Amino acid sequence: MDLYCTRPGCQKPENFFTDLDDSATLKAVQQKFCTNCGMPLILVGRYLPQKLLGQGGFGAAFLARDRYTPGLRRCVVKQFQPSTTLSAKQLQIAQDLFEREAEALEYLGNTHPQIPDLFASFELAVPASQGSKAEQFFYLVQEYIDGQTMEQEMAEAGAFSEDNLLNVLQEILKVLQFVHENGSIHRDIKPSNIMRHRNGLIYLLDFGAVRQATKVGVKSTGIYSEGFAPPEQMAGGEVYPSSDLYALAVTCLMLLTTKQPSELLDTYSNIWQWRSHCSVSDRLADILDRMLQSVPSQRYQSAAETLTALERGSFGAPAPLPSAPLKKTSPQTTPVAVSAPLPTTFPAIPVPNQAAPIQPAQPQPTAPVAPRPAIRSTIPKGIAPFSMVELLANAGFSGFEAGLLAIAIVSVLGTTLISGGFWLLLLAGLIVAQSRRIVERVDLVIIAALSLGGVFVLSWLKRLAIAPLAGSPFLTAIALAVMAGLVAIALTTLFRLIYKILSILISKFF
Repeated sequence: MDLYCTRPGCQKPENFFTDLDDSATLKAVQQKFCTNCGMPLILVGRYLPQKLLGQGGFGAAFLARDRYTPGLRRCVVKQFQPSTTLSAKQLQIAQDLFEREAEALEYLGNTHPQIPDLFASFELAVPASQGSKAEQFFYLVQEYIDGQTMEQEMAEAGAFSEDNLLNVLQEILKVLQFVHENGSIHRDIKPSNIMRHRNGLIYLLDFGAVRQATKVGVKSTGIYSEGFAPPEQMAGGEVYPSSDLYALAVTCLMLLTTKQPSELLDTYSNIWQWRSHCSVSDRLADILDRMLQSVPSQRYQSAAETLTALERGSFGAPAPLPSAPLKKTSPQTTPVAVSAPLPTTFPAIPVPNQAAPIQPAQPQPTAPVAPRPAIRSTIPKGIAPFSMVELLANAGFSGFEAGLLAIAIVSVLGTTLISGGFWLLLLAGLIVAQSRRIVERVDLVIIAALSLGGVFVLSWLKRLAIAPLAGSPFLTAIALAVMAGLVAIALTTLFRLIYKILSILISKFF
C-alpha cells in the first residue's frame, strides 16, 4: 500500500509498504513512518494518506482512507500548513481560521445533503525532522465527493448551456438558502467551490470562508477570491446574503462565457459587459444583472427571492437533478473517489452557537416578493474606480501640479483671464487623463519631474514671479506646490467621507 508523508517540505513523501496489502496486518499495525523524514504516516492511528490533492495558501489536502471502516472509506484529509513568513499573531489567526472551518462543516455539512460531512478534526504533535523541538500539525477530515468541480467541467466541455447553468444556479441557491437561514454567509462562491457528483447532485464546497451573519451584516476580513467578491467585501466592509448572490452571478458569467471575471468587468464604467459573449434568455440575463449590482441593496436580498424570480421566468425545462432528503441520517459508507478543492483562504469566522441543534429548513410556500425600488448607482460614471490610496495619491499629485502650473503660467503670462483659462484647461486635462488611467503611477512621477524642471528653468532665468522664501524662488515654488497638494488630499478625504455617509444612508433608507 502507498502512504504519503504529510510533513511539509518532505523531499520523498511517497512510501510503499507491501505488508499493508494484507488486510489483517493493515488493521493491526500500530504505526508506519516516512522512510525519508520519520514523520508518522498513519494519522491518529486511523487515517492513511495516499495522495496529495492540492496545496493552498494555508494548507494542503490529501486523499486518504479510513482503516476503521469496512470498505476503507476514502476521505479528504486537510492539513494546516502556514507560510513561514507569517508573524506570531498572523499564525495564531490562521490557525483559528483553519480550526473554525471544521466547526462550520460540523454545523452545516452534517445536516445538509449538498455540503460535505465533517468526519474528524485533531491536532498532532510529532518530533521535528531536525532538532529536538516537537512540531504541531492540525488536521480535519471530511467527506470526499465523487465528481468534478464546475471549473473542471468548463475546462473539459467548454461554455455551459442555459439549461445546464440553470440546474447549477437553482441547486446552489437552495443550498445558500439553507446556509443563510441558519445564520451564515459563505463568502467564497466560485466555480472551483461547486462540484457535481457523478449522480448529478450539486455540492457547495470550501467552508473555510464561512461567517456567521447578524441582522446588520458582518465585517469582511479583506480576504477574498479576486474577481468574484463584491465591492463591499473587497473594501473590507459589511457582507450580506446578497454578497454571496453577487459571487454566484459572477460564477455564472464565467461558466456561460468561459472568460475570467477581469475580462467581463468594464472597470471604466464598473459595469459587467457579458451578454455579447453568450446566448441566454433575456429573463435569465436580467436576473444575473440584478445579482451583479454594485450596491448590495439593489440586488436580490435572499436566495429565496432569487429562486422566486427564476421560477417566474419562461425558461426551457432543465434536466431534473436527483432528489435528496434535506437531513442526513447517517454518514456514507460507500467508498467515493474524487478530489475536493483545498481552501486557499481561511478568513476569520465566529463559531456558530451549537447549543441547540440545527433544524432543517422546511419548505414554505413562497409569496411574491416586491422588488426593492431601484436606486441610481452612487458610482460616478465616466470615472474609473480607484482604491482609497490611489484616490489620495492622485489628489495630492493634482494639487501639487496645480500649484506648479499656476506659478509657471503667472510668471510667463501674468495674471490675466487668458492665463487663468489656460491653467484651468491644463488642470482639467490632467484630471481627465488620471480618471481614464491614461496617466498613472510612473507617468505621474515623470510629469512631476518635468514640471519641477520647468519651474527650475524659470527660476534660473529669474522669471519666477513669486516672493522668495529663504532667498530661493525655486524652493518657494516647491513649498507652495506641496501645500497645494496637501490641501487637495484633505479636501478629497473630506468629500470621500461625505460620499460614503450618503451612500450608507441611501442604501439603508431607500
